[in-house]
Amino acid sequence: MTTAVAGSRLTEIVERAEALFPGGVNSPVRAFRSVGRPPIVLERGLGPHVWDVDGRRYVDWIGAWGPAILGHAHPAVAAAISRAAEKGLSFGATHPSEIELGEVIHAAMPSLERLRFTSSGTEAVMSALRVARAATGRDLVVKFAGAYHGHVDSLLAEAGSGVATQAIPGSAGVSAAVAGSTIVLPFNDAAAVSAAFGANPDQIAAVVVEPVVANSGVIAPRAGFLEHLRETTLSDGALLIFDEVITGFRLGRGGAQERFAIRPDLTTLGKIIGGGMPIGAYGGRADLMELVAPAGPVYQAGTLAGHPLAMAAGLAMLAELTPERYGELEAHTAELATGLIEAATAAGCAVAVVRVGPLLTVFFRPTAPVDASEAADSDRNAFARFFGSMLDGGILLPPSPFEAWFPSMAHGPAEIEATVAAARIAFELARS
Repeated sequence: MTTAVAGSRLTEIVERAEALFPGGVNSPVRAFRSVGRPPIVLERGLGPHVWDVDGRRYVDWIGAWGPAILGHAHPAVAAAISRAAEKGLSFGATHPSEIELGEVIHAAMPSLERLRFTSSGTEAVMSALRVARAATGRDLVVKFAGAYHGHVDSLLAEAGSGVATQAIPGSAGVSAAVAGSTIVLPFNDAAAVSAAFGANPDQIAAVVVEPVVANSGVIAPRAGFLEHLRETTLSDGALLIFDEVITGFRLGRGGAQERFAIRPDLTTLGKIIGGGMPIGAYGGRADLMELVAPAGPVYQAGTLAGHPLAMAAGLAMLAELTPERYGELEAHTAELATGLIEAATAAGCAVAVVRVGPLLTVFFRPTAPVDASEAADSDRNAFARFFGSMLDGGILLPPSPFEAWFPSMAHGPAEIEATVAAARIAFELARS
């Protein structure tokens, strides 16, 4: 069993954490409340595995929520961080590695004609929205229900009474006035997008979208939906912002914009471009980014932006992401998805395994969801039973039914086989 037991180091650490941090954690999903289990405390990772503080080993499908695409403690990344640290941690001035990483990102994603590093994806999205409002002189922003773009006040909003209406606060501490600047629409609903623009002509600054939803579980865009966003924003004079914090350098070197052949006006990145170090970035058309201080009037700053250790880790990681390795990663993810489907079918458990490239989610519903509302219709109790059984079997999944799994280039046939074997038992328990 992998649950906390009396006298274990895990129990003692969790008790200390609960005395210090809200809910005992520094990010809500780490509390494991949605799966009804005690939180785990991880101490180290290597390749496709992580170990908790009591020495239990797990096959890890969380992957630090995306950036561990090479697996944990990759030698090239660790060595790059060590070399950088020996030269100093932070300088408060431009460092050569900032330019180097910026050039690598620009080469992979040409739509980022200019870019600015931040310390997190939340900062990147917040800054991109500020640029969009400054460039257009408009206030309203369209987002999609179930999408997560960081804890920016205006994007922690829930849908109002109908499409094309302003949103209501989705979190305590977010004012109605701030939430009211956001229009929340169903993902994959082109008609709702058209209605929103029709009801608010020349008022919408930008549409911000996860081109592949990953924070309601993996939801693929319908054919033509992203194209509709591009055409509608261009026609109205609004901007299209791709939030590629998850999909950037995950769906391929050029991210979702390369996979779907859509060129957004602005793009936000995070996590993976720093090899797992704290980082974010936003960028896009040169004329838009020239609005950012000191070139222009849009103020945004960050003492730790472009941190030398994050730059070194990012450069080392991105150097490893070759087309051949992406091909292997996608093939292994497809193999995992097939194995999970076969295991669920054998157990008589109705699930939809949704995969877009090297991202996947197991939804406990019979068909793949097209939006957050359908995703929310999944059987959460069945997922909690499935999660607990997998954890007890040494397989660590994201502790929520509405998150993506993140296969890495370190996962191979052995890890896939172990996961599918554990799933055969877990699907049986989930059905009960």
